[in-house]
Amino acid sequence: MGKPLYISAALLALFGVTAYQFRDELLGRVSRIHTTGSIAPGEGGSLLSVNDGASLPAANRMPPPVRVAQTQAPVPAPPVTIPAVNADQDAILAQARRQTPPQTPAAATPTTPATVDESALRYFAAQGDKARLEAEIARLKALYPQWTPPADPIAVPEQGDPQLETMWQLYANGRYSEVRKAIADRQAADASWQPPANLTDMLTLAEARQKLVNSSDLKQYNAVVETAAGNPGLLTCGEVDVLWRVAEAFARTDKPERARDAYNYILSNCDGASERLATVQKASALLPLDMMDDLLSKEKPGADGQLEFEPVKDDLARQFVAGAGENKDVTVPPAYLLRLERAAETNKLASDALLLGWYNLRREKNQDAEKWFRQARSAEDSASASQGLALALIARGEPREAEEVMYEWRQSSDDARKTYLAATANLLALEPPLALEPEVLKRIAEETVSQKDPATAQEFGWYSRAFLQPQMAVQWFSTALNWKTDDEASAYGLALSYQELNNVAEVRRLQQQWGAQSERIRMVGMAQPDPAQRVATSQPAPVQVVQQTMTTAPTNVVYQQSSSQTVGRQGRVGAQNQTSRKTSRCGATFNPDGLPPQQALQQGWCLMDANRPAEALKAFGAALAGGQSTVRSDAAYGQSLAYLRMGLTDNAAVSATKSGMDKTKATELQIAILTDRALAAYNNGQYEKALILLDQRARFATERNDLMVIRGYAYLNLKRYAEAVQVFEGPASTGHRDAVRGLAAARDARPSKGPQGG
Repeated sequence: MGKPLYISAALLALFGVTAYQFRDELLGRVSRIHTTGSIAPGEGGSLLSVNDGASLPAANRMPPPVRVAQTQAPVPAPPVTIPAVNADQDAILAQARRQTPPQTPAAATPTTPATVDESALRYFAAQGDKARLEAEIARLKALYPQWTPPADPIAVPEQGDPQLETMWQLYANGRYSEVRKAIADRQAADASWQPPANLTDMLTLAEARQKLVNSSDLKQYNAVVETAAGNPGLLTCGEVDVLWRVAEAFARTDKPERARDAYNYILSNCDGASERLATVQKASALLPLDMMDDLLSKEKPGADGQLEFEPVKDDLARQFVAGAGENKDVTVPPAYLLRLERAAETNKLASDALLLGWYNLRREKNQDAEKWFRQARSAEDSASASQGLALALIARGEPREAEEVMYEWRQSSDDARKTYLAATANLLALEPPLALEPEVLKRIAEETVSQKDPATAQEFGWYSRAFLQPQMAVQWFSTALNWKTDDEASAYGLALSYQELNNVAEVRRLQQQWGAQSERIRMVGMAQPDPAQRVATSQPAPVQVVQQTMTTAPTNVVYQQSSSQTVGRQGRVGAQNQTSRKTSRCGATFNPDGLPPQQALQQGWCLMDANRPAEALKAFGAALAGGQSTVRSDAAYGQSLAYLRMGLTDNAAVSATKSGMDKTKATELQIAILTDRALAAYNNGQYEKALILLDQRARFATERNDLMVIRGYAYLNLKRYAEAVQVFEGPASTGHRDAVRGLAAARDARPSKGPQGG
């Protein structure tokens, strides 16, 4: 029947059951049989209690039932045609007789009844039900050790109880409610009649199993656990499906440790090869990787010498890598990662290559990701493979191929569309700019207009300036502003383009609108001080950006390289300043990577002075790569300033940590970064966050009037009127117009009676 029963004290303690409770439970359980097998001497045990920390209820520890011989004389039954016992049943009976010691008078025990109830045994034999016949033999031998199974259960004389045979038939057909009714009807007619204990026990267990399965199918996981707790007879190796459902219920109710215990119980106590294999598969879909390691350690060698979980290890590797592809913090064991790589190389399945591609892309292993995405596209081109390849190419600085790869799939999903637009924006932003084919530019422009993507429209503006077409740049920058009214970079590009066209009126208009928010827009056309001596920060005020009249972008775009030297993006300035700058030390465009660190640092400051922060970033990066500590410190400082000027506050914060710098510079950068973040939070309507950032900034520097105005408007938007009035009063006393307006608004909004805001 199986291996000897052994349950350690640690397992009993895990389920809150003492050794004595377990003994009582075991004695009671030998009288309870279920449809697919039961626990008996020589079989594995049960999970016992599934309640956290709760011991087995006393009501579930049933003593062995007392069998009472029926006094009613048997009534002859009509002949019944019964099929012969098959060969499997013959083998079962023969083995059972061999395992039963010969009975002697001295061996007889007073607990052996004169008549053993063999009705279930005869019924299961007649039905040809091997599993139930085997379980019934085990149950009767456990109850009556001196009992010997009959050579032919079908030949056992009938007890003359056709009503009982009908009940067994209803039970076998799963009609449990009708069995209950038949029992009740017979007891109503004959008060002295009692149904066989094995029938009622099996019926109770079958009903509980049915209830548990229904709850599991309906995803009522708490009901599953509750039913299992009240019916520990279900938690045995003969009920592996029930154990799987209980484990899933634990996992779905955020108790992965208990789910792991249930799966572990099966692997530690049950011997069915297919069931053990399925247990690992089911567990891998619900448990984290670290818990799976413990379960996989229970693997055993099979009869052929092969490890039992070997057939599903490829699938396990796929599940592990798929989960890690969604969460970059998950680490796949190297053996399983290598296994999937071998399978992908051997089978050439696009699905395997895709899993490996996304796994590597999440971990910024772009070269490996590109390899697997290319293999996936070779096997079967798809939106997922193309999107992954495009992202890897963008990360590697190859947006031209990324645009080509994604164009066909750009409309397959929102993510695919975003990936395509990211590729187009990066393609137009390449330095030095590429002279793209007219058909490529046309399709990018059409998609940009169709999706109203401000990022690509802005890059079209810089691209137009790079090819000396300021009129086209004006159209694209205006379009980007129309789609995203707070796009400071597009406003800056528009100001530069108007300056290049000598349209002073439009430059002044933009400076009036944006000057308080953007220093670089305010400084367009003006001589700037040495950026090494100051920090470029935004100076916002609560003003509204004027809507542009341009509603559609130009799509008929053709750019030709008209000179050997082009004007770059974002940091490039107007035509009237180019002549004087050509004579400076940074007038020519060249790669700073070959310069000595000190010279690269000087080049970076020169480019910052020329208001070309995008180019200055490369120079400062080259200076950071070597040189003395003071050079690296100044380069990190300059790089942070360049990012700040470009509106990339987060990048500036990262650059500030690349090399140690003196306390004064670090404080200046901290003030600038906090200022930019506070203003960004205010402009995005995150007023609480803006106040927190302003408070952090106030630790380093006195708050300026314009920032006090921002603070006041934040309080006003949060309806904290008393605090708004208090803040506005300071700058309003100096004649600050926005503060005066804010003070009046706060006083008007403040309740005339009762609590005053805040």
